[in-house]
Amino acid sequence: MSENNIPTSEYRFQAIDKKFESIDGKQNRDPLIKWGMRGKIRANMYIFDQTFPEYNAKKFILDFFKDPNVLNTLKMFTKAGEWQLLGQPAHDVRIEQLNTNILSLEFFDRLFNNKIIREQGHIKKCIEEYKDEFIISDELRKVLIMDEFDSYDIFSDNDRKEFIFHLFKHFCLGGQVCQYEDDVQPYLDVTKSVYKEVISVQKDAESQTIQVVSPVFKIEALNENGKKFYPSRTAYEQDFAYMIIDPIKRHVIILSNFYEGPSFFE
Repeated sequence: MSENNIPTSEYRFQAIDKKFESIDGKQNRDPLIKWGMRGKIRANMYIFDQTFPEYNAKKFILDFFKDPNVLNTLKMFTKAGEWQLLGQPAHDVRIEQLNTNILSLEFFDRLFNNKIIREQGHIKKCIEEYKDEFIISDELRKVLIMDEFDSYDIFSDNDRKEFIFHLFKHFCLGGQVCQYEDDVQPYLDVTKSVYKEVISVQKDAESQTIQVVSPVFKIEALNENGKKFYPSRTAYEQDFAYMIIDPIKRHVIILSNFYEGPSFFE
């Protein structure tokens, strides 16, 4: 990499007014309402000013959470049920880079092959039990979060690091007040539409195959005391934030969700 491609100062960010049809529009309105996620899950887009090298991802993400334009535009959901500006800059960030190798819903065929999902798409039910903050009443959610379940390993550790797996899992688990699906197709449809809208792809010149070019990071912003404050102060699975970067167009998408906690603990 030439010296011209190495950033020498802070990255700068500017918010872009963009509507995401798969999240804000009519496309998935009904299922997101049914799952208790409509109005809690949101996407924000920003443009940045320098080349993005993946080796410098932590600096890039920390600069993002220090940028005045971000602090004055990025919002988080409060327990009072209101959106408020981030307000405070991050002193540190925790990041986990995810895999983005999947371009087809065939990735989830193993759910059918292992009888978690019946042939017509019906999700196999089970005796109700609890895992962390979730009520588990079907084998799909067992596969997603119960590592003691016999079929848990149909998805390997690397599979579970795929961004599309994270999306699918989040939609299957839903919000605080969630009406679960009996059929898997709505989960697959919403996962596909959101995934396609937030990631960027291009055709490889040599192989002519389509490849994802967007690095994706699961992110948490920390305050001066090392405590997480974004996407929230809780440790709930469904309080999440991802940064999806388009290094070609120099766009950043923040996909986040606020989860109020399990309703059965109230």
